[in-house]
Amino acid sequence: MDPLSQAVLGASLSQSFAKKYSTQLSAMLVGALAGMAPDLDAFIHSNTDPLVYLVFHRQFTHSLIFIPLGALICALVFYYLWFNRQYSKAKLSFLQVYLFSFLGYATHGFLDANTSYGTQLLWPFSDERFAWHTISIVDPLFTLPLLILIVISVYRKTSRYAKMAFIYAMLYLGTGLIQQQRAEQSLIELAQQRGHTVERLLVKPSFANRHLWKMIYEHDGRYYVDAIKLLWDRQYIKGDSISKLDVKRDIPYLPKDSQSAKDIERFRWFSDDFLALNPDNNNQITDVRNSMLPNSVQLLFGIELDREKLENDDLKVHVDFIANNKMNKKTRDVYLNMLF
Repeated sequence: MDPLSQAVLGASLSQSFAKKYSTQLSAMLVGALAGMAPDLDAFIHSNTDPLVYLVFHRQFTHSLIFIPLGALICALVFYYLWFNRQYSKAKLSFLQVYLFSFLGYATHGFLDANTSYGTQLLWPFSDERFAWHTISIVDPLFTLPLLILIVISVYRKTSRYAKMAFIYAMLYLGTGLIQQQRAEQSLIELAQQRGHTVERLLVKPSFANRHLWKMIYEHDGRYYVDAIKLLWDRQYIKGDSISKLDVKRDIPYLPKDSQSAKDIERFRWFSDDFLALNPDNNNQITDVRNSMLPNSVQLLFGIELDREKLENDDLKVHVDFIANNKMNKKTRDVYLNMLF
């Protein structure tokens, strides 16, 4: 999720446990900062290996077992930089700062797992990427009510509104499961109408909303990508299809023992094997789960191979990570038309 969403959810839980009215502001600040802290793993990168970021983002800092340690690091920083200073008007014990840090930090991995990116909640015991696909990475209907309620809690010096915010967040994420089930059922019905057997499927909300969903299913070596609008009734928006990536067929120049071959497998793990060759550039591999338009297979991000070096038997060359996240006016107009 975006940093603001992580902050307001973390703050709502920490404020809910602030027994003294005077600590509401401190609980909000500590919970918000701790709620965002796990995303500091975004600074882990390599100048030689572009996929290091994908490996470590949402890994150890987001795992359940790391929560006590992550909260301790946050508490130490917050306490010694502010709360034990003579000029600080907010007087909290270290135990209070740790409690608020723990509560804020604990919400982060859970919220991220509700998106479609994938979060390694069970690291180091498992590298499975949990993705429950119930909410977009940005959703104003989730974030703004929480922001308003936690601010009211500070203003009124009561935890009541913070508790309302946290309950609202849980209900909002829970009702996402209802929309998800509607989307899955709609996908199955669409595939049946086409005479297709669904070998694998994925449904996810599109950007910044809960009613326009992307639907992907695999049939006979192809991915079929459509969208559906789920309000009181259902409206299908037909989309594209694309061949599933077959490395031997699609990248015949790739040496089996090359670093690029290993990088493709790492990207396969990251993308849950929803991979295809980019129709616009056959040296690029796209993550089919993600696109600007929910019924499109156009590349949003993926990897690119250095064909020239690979054909010259350079076994050490890495793939490049590529992103095409600039939405032009035409695409934006199409998306808004779908949405509204």
